[in-house]
Amino acid sequence: MMTTMDAFRRELTKLIEDRRKNMIENVTSGLAITTHDQYREYVGRLSEQREIIDLMDEAETNVNKR
Repeated sequence: MMTTMDAFRRELTKLIEDRRKNMIENVTSGLAITTHDQYREYVGRLSEQREIIDLMDEAETNVNKR
């Protein structure tokens, strides 16, 4: 049985991954990126989003150990 927190985590992860996909498409197509600073910002945001998912996984592991 899925709890509300499980559903929330699953939905949040999906939203982050969808946003990452969209951003990756923008970076690789070059349409949304016109300067090197914009490229660096997108890459930084992508890295931060990956870090958030990793932290969510770590938090879940820590909670399950208790």
